Amino acid sequence: MRTNAVYKRAYNQGLARLLTVEIGGDLGSEAQLAENLGISRTTVRTMLATMAAARLIVLNGRQKIVRRHPKEGDYFPETETESIRDVIEKRFMELVLQRDFRPGQQISNLELARQLQVSPSALREYLIEFSQCGLLERRPESRWIFKGFDRDFARELFDIRELFELQSAEKFANLPASDPIWQRLDALERQHVELIAEIDSRYKEFSRVDADLHELVNSAARNRFIDNFQTLRSLIFHYHYLWQKDDEKERNLVALKEHLVYIEALRSRDPAKIRAAALDHLHSARQSLYASIGRNGMGE
Repeated sequence: MRTNAVYKRAYNQGLARLLTVEIGGDLGSEAQLAENLGISRTTVRTMLATMAAARLIVLNGRQKIVRRHPKEGDYFPETETESIRDVIEKRFMELVLQRDFRPGQQISNLELARQLQVSPSALREYLIEFSQCGLLERRPESRWIFKGFDRDFARELFDIRELFELQSAEKFANLPASDPIWQRLDALERQHVELIAEIDSRYKEFSRVDADLHELVNSAARNRFIDNFQTLRSLIFHYHYLWQKDDEKERNLVALKEHLVYIEALRSRDPAKIRAAALDHLHSARQSLYASIGRNGMGE
């Protein structure tokens, strides 16, 4: 399924790095790009050749001079960059959100694989990983029990999220100024400012920048267990779609402004400011999720 999805995802990440370099600046060495993007030098060379053909950069010996910053049309569509796991997660969560599963309902791996149009083995791997969060219980003969999502589950989920993120944010502030994470933070801040300026037409894009910011903060911990918490963070992200839509734009605008305060606090490296900004935003997110559960009757 989409054998070149890995390359396209890396290319989009390379475009995001372009945003952190001024026009006329040097993008950096192949070795640096390979390390920062987590890809091989061969893939880096292919990526650079594509960027040069798109007149995004000029290759001059070992220099890679930024000619222009990428526009929306330069990126590969999200549907072309999804991994098999991402495709399964997206389709599975859509079923959950549509309330196709009820607490106590049995799920057949084979039947669900046919419904999601994915291989049974890939689905089984995802469900095993997903079951660690407590929403699924494994049964014999490739069957599962869906246990439901209620306020108690949401509370426990957010307690862990808060614990991990506060620790990650503290470590974020202690990273050296040379760490690429600060450039990524700058790029995210610009995206937030642009989104706020065009909130009337782009408010639905909030979910993407929200996920990007929290993933960036948690990456600072350099902790494999926090990284594995991505499944639960994704769960929170998807359940946010259960919110009523009548005040979606207003809520997203408030959250974007909270993000800017959070980013400013991270940049200050002041532990008290960071903790206050993180707790303020996480409290808002927690209350929104509680409200969505109440309005939609989850866990019934």
